[in-house]
Amino acid sequence: MAALVYATVGSNRLEEAKAFYDALLGSAGIRPLFEHPSGGRVYGANRMPNFAVLGPHDGEPATVGNGSMYAFAFDTRDEVDAFHARAVELGGTCAGAPGVRGPGLWFSYVRDLDGHKLCAFCMR
Repeated sequence: MAALVYATVGSNRLEEAKAFYDALLGSAGIRPLFEHPSGGRVYGANRMPNFAVLGPHDGEPATVGNGSMYAFAFDTRDEVDAFHARAVELGGTCAGAPGVRGPGLWFSYVRDLDGHKLCAFCMR
């Protein structure tokens, strides 16, 4: 069986994006693993890559994928709330405040500095 291992977003503001993701992902226990040749950074937990912010390989400007979203699972509603609040504090934009999205589903949405949509959720 296959499993999704990592996701990447492109940025035109890599230094700002790395500072944003260092602080945001760091608050969730996801740390920088290594620098990417594009000038970006790869992040992960348990030495396994699971997210990266990169400069596009083709050299063209990074764009936001309409309909794309990157989700981070948490164990508690408080962790979801904290992730959302931290993202907004770091300059992200609220795209859906934390709240119930179905039976036992607690979700929140935010856009990063380049407009990429991030989701934080727990299913309890």
